[in-house]
Amino acid sequence: MNQISVIGGGTMGNGIAHTFAQFGYQVSLIDVSQVALDKALQTIANNLDRQVKKGTIQAEDKMNTLACIKIFTNLEEGVSQADLVVEAASENFEIKSSIFKHLDILCPSHTILASNTSSISITKIASVTKRPQQVIGMHFMNPVPLMKLVEVINGYSTAKEVTKQIFDLSQKINKTPVEVNDYPGFVANRILMPMINEAIYALYEGVAGVAEIDTVMKLGMAHPMGPLQLADFIGLDICLSIMNVLYDGFKNPKYAPCPLLVNMVQAEKFGVKSGEGFYQYSPETKEMRVSERFL
Repeated sequence: MNQISVIGGGTMGNGIAHTFAQFGYQVSLIDVSQVALDKALQTIANNLDRQVKKGTIQAEDKMNTLACIKIFTNLEEGVSQADLVVEAASENFEIKSSIFKHLDILCPSHTILASNTSSISITKIASVTKRPQQVIGMHFMNPVPLMKLVEVINGYSTAKEVTKQIFDLSQKINKTPVEVNDYPGFVANRILMPMINEAIYALYEGVAGVAEIDTVMKLGMAHPMGPLQLADFIGLDICLSIMNVLYDGFKNPKYAPCPLLVNMVQAEKFGVKSGEGFYQYSPETKEMRVSERFL
């Protein structure tokens, strides 16, 4: 397995492409937007520069990594030789199902189709293809080049040999794969998102302020980042999407998204990517401060 296609030039997609390329795999990075692809390559180059500065890689490694990445706006061209496709598009079933329908037609018969979905059923995604045994989840963590975990999610029909290949591949790129089964939220987000949602409820109900809630979890539970800051980092729209998947999947009120989260997403306060969520972010000074809305 040497030819890897990654669909989506956003944060997760460029991070996945960066990681595979750094380990010598030939990567086709695909997005409908040339602007997004150009931005992705610049982000990868900037992140490699940081690695060089820290001494974790050499300048030659940066050049070799970038040389392994080709960009495509045409899906057919980008997947024509793929051994593995990793889809990292928006966390939306309609978008993902459309992509997988096309991949099933365009990819070679041996190609494994993986989704980086953080919550959507792999079985449901696989059902739109004629190769459900070759569909699997590869849930990378953000930032991909630094985070060790890959949640490997088996759909109902995923072949054991496919799971083994993805395990072996994950280890070759210095990740730690963990096998989980296909239930809403898998493991990571089934546990993480209700905690974030509960932190939002604590704010919503006036138990404590933004900084206070995050400080309790950082100092009391040794979390590197408080749950509200983490929600901003993930994207409040993504958090809401995952909570809705959990709520729809389990039909349990404990997974109902907090009304404050719903309102913030409707107001397009998504966190870091929009410049404001529970905190406000200044791209010029890199300053982070509690949003005026919560002072």
